[in-house]
Amino acid sequence: MNSTLRDADYYTLQFEKSQHGLLTTSSAHALSPLVKLTPRHEAHSRAEFGLSDLKSGRGAGVRDQFLMRWWPGATTGASRKFVHWCCHAVLCFFACLAAPAFAKDTNLSVADRVLAPLEAFQDCAVCPEMIVLPMGRFIMGAPLEESREVYLFWNNPKPDGEPMGMEQEGPEHEVVIDIPIAMGRNEVTREEWMACVEDGGCSHTPDPRIRKFGGGYYYADDPRHPVMDVSYLDMLEYTAWLNQKTGTNAYRLSTEAEWEYAARAGTQGRFAQGDTLTLEQANIAIFRHADGTEYKFREKGERYLEDPNNRKTLVLVDMLDAANAWGLRHMSGNVLELTMSCWTNRHLGLATSSAYLADAQNTGSCKRVPKGGSVGSSKEYARPANRGTAKEFTRSPRSGFRIVKELE
Repeated sequence: MNSTLRDADYYTLQFEKSQHGLLTTSSAHALSPLVKLTPRHEAHSRAEFGLSDLKSGRGAGVRDQFLMRWWPGATTGASRKFVHWCCHAVLCFFACLAAPAFAKDTNLSVADRVLAPLEAFQDCAVCPEMIVLPMGRFIMGAPLEESREVYLFWNNPKPDGEPMGMEQEGPEHEVVIDIPIAMGRNEVTREEWMACVEDGGCSHTPDPRIRKFGGGYYYADDPRHPVMDVSYLDMLEYTAWLNQKTGTNAYRLSTEAEWEYAARAGTQGRFAQGDTLTLEQANIAIFRHADGTEYKFREKGERYLEDPNNRKTLVLVDMLDAANAWGLRHMSGNVLELTMSCWTNRHLGLATSSAYLADAQNTGSCKRVPKGGSVGSSKEYARPANRGTAKEFTRSPRSGFRIVKELE
């Protein structure tokens, strides 16, 4: 992490991922047209070719030796200046060709591997598959009016056209992601959790049953179902076991800021998929008015109906067209995903992801923030900006989690 920040004045790699200033990096080949040489970078490249400072004349002995060997007649006068100029141009050309080699420093390392942003890896056979997230920045939170429908579901309209929404989703503020992380492609699965149970790292065996309305149960007991019926305290057991198994101290839950950054995947709308969300994209619920139009908000005395295509239980993590632009699946719907951040009535307005991490780590026991919505809940709760609360010991058939790993 720090080496990337320290080297910012050494070279600049600008790759515009979105109109909101998200910076990402790719392979050296893809970045080569976008490499900008700062004075220090250019001098470094010249030094590699034995010309520490062409303009000042230092290194002229190298040029003279070159000319005497390959163009003996061009050692004085205008011809010499012309050839010097040609040498300068050729060497700068090769220095620019060499510049993409520095792009490797913008990649992130896992053990002895160097990984590019959006590259996937898996530390062990029973470990979750991880995706390296690009470094960047984003606007956390949402405008008040974005949560109007949630507000109107729980409250009566305000008088005189006063703006309505959930104030807990503000204030909007920019957050710089300054800790490099990878995030689980999927929610932690039942198979991955049971590996921890069987290895003695997790003390709780989750109940796979989801009660049906009217009696009976659905069962989410497939190895590829997201694990549920686990509390925040249970999740800490899992990450501790995973760290011990992989010989690191890098796995943990995400902060709310990291989760929202990952869920948005470079977008800034209501959903990562656009202005709306469909049942083909997320395991959520859609409700309709009596005339069949999509339900927007409550009107006094009005009843609403469920869409007949709503699912009643969890789906496997591989199902649906559920990946966002970064390949993370089911960031909206399926199970609520608990973060390590403590609930606050409003966002803290911190400037960096490291500041949000420090706040979460330095706060004692508290209600934690779940994100992402779940099966059976309105798509409005699956917006990246939506926030909830959960007690640390609560286990729910609609709550699960995904993990992050800090990278070097």
